Amino acid sequence: MSSVIYRGFDQQALDAQYNNRLRFPDFTVHFDRWSEWSRRTRLTLPCRLDLPFGASALEKVDVFPADASRAPIYVFIHGGYWYSLDKSHYSYVAEGVRPHGIATVVNNFGLAPAVDMDCIVEHNRRALAWVWTHAASFGGDRERIYVCGHSAGGHLGLMLLATDWRAYGEGMPANLVKGVCSIGGIFDMEPIRLSFLNKTLKMDEAQAHRNAPLAQTYRYPAPLSLIVAKDESDEFHRQSQEMRAHWLQLGYPCELLVPDDLDHFNVVNGLADPQCPLVLHQLAQMRLAFS
Repeated sequence: MSSVIYRGFDQQALDAQYNNRLRFPDFTVHFDRWSEWSRRTRLTLPCRLDLPFGASALEKVDVFPADASRAPIYVFIHGGYWYSLDKSHYSYVAEGVRPHGIATVVNNFGLAPAVDMDCIVEHNRRALAWVWTHAASFGGDRERIYVCGHSAGGHLGLMLLATDWRAYGEGMPANLVKGVCSIGGIFDMEPIRLSFLNKTLKMDEAQAHRNAPLAQTYRYPAPLSLIVAKDESDEFHRQSQEMRAHWLQLGYPCELLVPDDLDHFNVVNGLADPQCPLVLHQLAQMRLAFS
């Protein structure tokens, strides 16, 4: 008989809860589409690519300015379970918000196993510090920064909300990130540590706790949107439900959306459409966040 290792799951069952590539075997189709859509975006929209925010090769951002100056800034953090994918897969998200007068920044960061989770989180914090410091250089308003992340990026967006920005530069505000939309995010890192994913991530118990959004202190009541597609696993739904309960317990505004007939990968496919319901939802969240 297999032994239970987490919340009633044995190893095989827990791995199945978090193995999105096995659960949705058409994932490579989505990766290819995102790459092609993003290639077209970089050819058609004004952009500044591979701007460095740190010393390592992956510490770079792509910027898609808006038409007007002092535009709100939409920062998108890519997914890939902290070990795969790249900012170049998600350039297409700029297509959805630019018609609404919003500039987009898509950032990269080091990937496991070359770097650990502490470093991955640190790279994302440095990227946001760069965005705040250099916003005027691409016509952005550093007082209106909103973050969206997909999958691992959804986890990283919450870690940015928990950041003490005073450590990253003089004059940086405590509420540098005004709001977050986490799509298919991870907030409890213990099941990740206990799953097959940790063969790559190599987290110990302390590191998993240190980088778990559910274990952080949040001093600023930023609006939070949690998106978990209907066809996600029970654990993904549990993660978002617990994050919502935590946010509401703090007295902060939170919405949990469960789109029908979507899964972990295709839930982001509509983000290039300015009238996509998820784009419009984020615009409403931005209005709340920036008010």
